[in-house]
Amino acid sequence: MPVPTAETSRIGTVGNMSEQTAALPDSGTPDPAPELVAALRATLDGRWATSRDVVRERIQAHGITPQVGLSLADYRARVLGEMREMVAAGFPAAGFRTDHGGTGDTGGAVTAIETLGYGDLSLMVKAGVQWGLFGGAIENLGTARHHEKYIRGIIDLEVLGCFAMTETGHGSNVQELETTAVYVPETGEFEIHTPTGSARKDYIGGAGQHARYASVFAQLVTAGPGEEPVSRGVHCFVVPIRDESGADLPGVSTSDCGYKGGLPGVDNGRIVFDRVRVPRENLLNRYGDVAPDGTYSSPIESDNRRFFTMLGTLIRGRVTVGAAAGATGRLGLALAVKYALVRRQFDGPDDAGELLLLDYRTHQRRLLIPVARAYAFALAQNELVAELHAIQESEDADPAAVRELEGKAAAIKAGHTRLASDAISAAREACGGAGYLAENRLPLLRGDIDVFTTFEGDNLVLTQLVAKELLTAYADDVRGLSAIGWVRFVAGAARDVALEKTAARQVVQTLRDDSDADPEESELTSRGTQLRLLRNREAHLLRTAAARMRRAGDDDADPLEVFTSAQDHLIKVGEAHIERIVLEAFLDAIDKVGDPAAKELLFAVCDLFVYSAIENDMGWFLMHRQLSVERAKAVRRGVNELCADLRPYAETLVDAFGVPPVALDVPMLDPSNSVAAPPDRG
Repeated sequence: MPVPTAETSRIGTVGNMSEQTAALPDSGTPDPAPELVAALRATLDGRWATSRDVVRERIQAHGITPQVGLSLADYRARVLGEMREMVAAGFPAAGFRTDHGGTGDTGGAVTAIETLGYGDLSLMVKAGVQWGLFGGAIENLGTARHHEKYIRGIIDLEVLGCFAMTETGHGSNVQELETTAVYVPETGEFEIHTPTGSARKDYIGGAGQHARYASVFAQLVTAGPGEEPVSRGVHCFVVPIRDESGADLPGVSTSDCGYKGGLPGVDNGRIVFDRVRVPRENLLNRYGDVAPDGTYSSPIESDNRRFFTMLGTLIRGRVTVGAAAGATGRLGLALAVKYALVRRQFDGPDDAGELLLLDYRTHQRRLLIPVARAYAFALAQNELVAELHAIQESEDADPAAVRELEGKAAAIKAGHTRLASDAISAAREACGGAGYLAENRLPLLRGDIDVFTTFEGDNLVLTQLVAKELLTAYADDVRGLSAIGWVRFVAGAARDVALEKTAARQVVQTLRDDSDADPEESELTSRGTQLRLLRNREAHLLRTAAARMRRAGDDDADPLEVFTSAQDHLIKVGEAHIERIVLEAFLDAIDKVGDPAAKELLFAVCDLFVYSAIENDMGWFLMHRQLSVERAKAVRRGVNELCADLRPYAETLVDAFGVPPVALDVPMLDPSNSVAAPPDRG
């Protein structure tokens, strides 16, 4: 297959390549060019590349991969042992502030946990629960007395804990948790109680076997002198649940969730409290405190704002889940692409023998489209981690910036985990029978990744949350307009104010300013046109969603019915927003690439991301006349042609993921295996 040039590139059939998408770099030899792989990897690894490399080396040296044939007890013991080795190597300290005994590198900590997705997700999840969720709750919701008492032990695993938020009957609806924490002023204690079966703490990582403590989220009930007891909303408490021998403490009943669909090394369990007493000091009191006489105080008067402020400090868990899922998705794609470069099937037209799987256009679509999306989301994830690091490093973070980060974290988590789950399923199918064998890891990865779409927030709920946040911003911008002003705003809001709230990157802003041409008349390879198409879709969906939601204010309207009937619309708004911000992050990252060959290849990958996103939602673009039928056909051709153009670089693209060799050491890729083929010269 000839290497495309600026004059002959298949992309030219969609619209002549712009200066930004000049010829792809010469692949040189059949083997991935080391310099090109290194340049791509440097872009993907980003700011915390050193943290990634340290974890890669550890995965390789210790053979940290999903295991087959171990009992639950043995697998759990193995994972806990690996965590203890991480302590010795100094990993956990990065996630905690220097004045608490850590090294204060939030970005490095998140990146290290993310990279464990190339190894064993059981280790990633258990480490994330201990140091990210349990430790994060105590550090971010507690005060000095808690930091001094617990943080060092949490880092060193002397204090093993779990994060007891989710209840059997209340998953994503944290504000309505039923577990109670009633203050008893006579003894200066809180009584932690499970009042109903639906209030049982459920699916809690660590609760099945290893945890000795739990950070328990419960409704705080208290009364000052002469007052009636009243709920102050959900707060968090440190509650001992087991003694040193592992036996349940009085009033605490734990049970094991047993075998799950995946993650066998994580001891998920359930907890029930029967009027368990803990000292008043066990309330994590950064945002709400109870005096010895029962008087409640808080620096935040609004119960609602206090609740969301508390949850906002725990955002690192959601960021980490999306990041680690993305790494595992990239691992699955690397396995499948490499298999498609050795597995042959059906004779070609020139008697040269059977064709490689990746020579088939359908197979290219099946794998290269998710590879392009994996690049886009990985770079957006890097940007999100950097923003998280900056905010958690700040002594006085701007509340607006924190709120924006929360919305972005929800968006990227939902999009990245969905991509990972879909990519691993596609990779499994692309490898046929070999992909179904546990020895080739893909079934194990699929079982492990499945829960990522629902924990740390169900993806549909998070996508809806993203849309609601956009509508809130939208309402703020149009509040106070007259009826005529509202009509004008809706009619002419191509540059919707709500979409401008993202901090403007210079390259993106420049592209926006240059994108005023009609998308139907401009080149689809133009970055400004691509941005305009995705932005116009989001703007239209947001405006029409706002119009539908406004009906809830009518005298004869049922607000619940209005909201329920518009939920599918809200999900669409959220999904459109996710793809738009991911494209912006992708373009911003490409702008910073210094290596010309890597830059041009990334532009082609970006084209495939955009073209496939438009193709996937072609019905919307046609219905709303954003594209003509002819231009729509060109987009479909463009996806095929981009897949063909990127085919010679498939192995280069997945090698740049930096997956440790031990994670790719599976029988179906063994050169001595009968499916192996001579190096591809195409």
